[in-house]
Amino acid sequence: MSSTVDQPEERSQSSPEAAQNIEPVLDLPSDVPTGSVSAVSQEQESSSQLSETAVAAPSEVFDVKPFVEETPLESEAQQPREEITFTSPPPPALVEPPVPDPFLVDDSASSEEDSDNDPSSHPIASDSQLSIHPAEEISLAASTSLSAPAPSSPLPVLSPNLNKSVPPTPTPISDDDEDEEETPEVYLPALVHPTMFLPIPNTDPLTTLLTKYISDPSQRPARDLSGEWQGRDFHTLVMSNSWRALARMARDRIVATDPEDVSLILDLWYLRISSLARLRLTNQASAEMNNLFSVLYSLQPPFARDYLLDKLLPFELEVLHARGKYWAGDHMGYLDALWALVRKCRKKAKEAGKKKSKKSGVDTNAEREMWVERGSRVVLIIASELIEMKDFAAATKLLTPLLNSSLPTPELQSAVARIHLQSGHLTIAAKYFAEVEVNPAAGQVMKDMNTAMLATAEGDWSRAANILQRVLVNDPDNFPAVNNLAVVLLSQGLIKEGIDVLEKALRASPSTVVVAEPFLFNLSTLYELRSLTASQNKRNLLLEVAKWSGDGLKTACLKMPSN
Repeated sequence: MSSTVDQPEERSQSSPEAAQNIEPVLDLPSDVPTGSVSAVSQEQESSSQLSETAVAAPSEVFDVKPFVEETPLESEAQQPREEITFTSPPPPALVEPPVPDPFLVDDSASSEEDSDNDPSSHPIASDSQLSIHPAEEISLAASTSLSAPAPSSPLPVLSPNLNKSVPPTPTPISDDDEDEEETPEVYLPALVHPTMFLPIPNTDPLTTLLTKYISDPSQRPARDLSGEWQGRDFHTLVMSNSWRALARMARDRIVATDPEDVSLILDLWYLRISSLARLRLTNQASAEMNNLFSVLYSLQPPFARDYLLDKLLPFELEVLHARGKYWAGDHMGYLDALWALVRKCRKKAKEAGKKKSKKSGVDTNAEREMWVERGSRVVLIIASELIEMKDFAAATKLLTPLLNSSLPTPELQSAVARIHLQSGHLTIAAKYFAEVEVNPAAGQVMKDMNTAMLATAEGDWSRAANILQRVLVNDPDNFPAVNNLAVVLLSQGLIKEGIDVLEKALRASPSTVVVAEPFLFNLSTLYELRSLTASQNKRNLLLEVAKWSGDGLKTACLKMPSN
């Protein structure tokens, strides 16, 4: 026979049912919400609630004096239930209480009642037993109208049921476990779904120009726009600027990859989006990148999302994500996104500097240097964007702190000096060029190029031409020097000599020169200045570029409108 017991509210919370409802919680971008509760902390909280509830049970049970006074004698307990009589007038009839909750009162509660009330019949229950069975230790109150049945024979003391489903007691966290980060399981099958990708157009701007300006189809160079990549080496595809094939290869490999290999999938996603950007399909790159980050940001629970964005997401993919604002024309938003990456690099470098190895006790210098280098590269990207926005003062102010190291690189000193040249501050530029001259890490070619640029800014064209010609004697394949020499000759009015210099370099290494858009732009400009043969020369240049160039060339450098 079971009876109902009015359980306090805190007891119902510590029942096995409530304990079974505890689910472990597993752990994205600046805008992604962080903060999560680990499974260990939830189990500790549940365990503490169970223990506190169990300790309160004995004081509520054994301090009930009316129950002790009205306990039937042993002789009376052996009588059958039907012969029990009341010495006082029967109490008024009460409404039958509702059916007890099986998770609060077990079916064996009434049979174990007598043995539980006798302290001498069994040892005092421990705290762990009380926490497991808080409901079985609660006796009937004296005001109840139901009398306890007298068993025909004494029942043996039953051991507590230790097989109930309760959360295990969390193990104490050691010092070694505190340093080991919990690695959640990340499974994102949406990343490999074919609908995440858009079809690549089967034409390019060079083909359009060939169709317009080369009337004879037999004279047009054959261009592979299929994007076939099977049987071709990855290195060969990169060196030949076959970005269409690389984009298709990345897509095919993503679809065929196991969704559990998230690191490989994200690396392939970077190859896909960067290849689309090299193809100048910025709208398609932005659309696919939005699909990617929508899946990453939707990962649940938050702890897993934070782990994915902080540990598995390639840093280069984060830079591309920021680049999407530039493609959309939001230059200030692009700067804000890049500066957020700089702050992340600073934070990571600071954390790596404080991190100690448990075994060796040495600072993790390699990780710190990696984040410092990443932050410096992002700063250079920001400076390039500021130069494009014609904010030379902000660019130099941003790069100047990078020169405060013990031995700054000559490349960075030269870059800052050239920014001052563009802004018209020749005196400051000359100061930085002088520092490059005394820098032991600077080569002679770099020093000569800096001197030629300073002479060009000062209007000393003859001196600049002599220095650049001396550089080409020692290094004929120095194509930046070739391009600068053509500009110097143009400034002197020597258009034919400038064309000869550029055409000689084009014949010497066509596969290298045709991908340099400033080189093609300057050659087209010189052709236009010789207006008698400009049209035919530009058609010949178009054929040469179509023969050697890969994908993604900005055809505006040829100065041949497609409309």
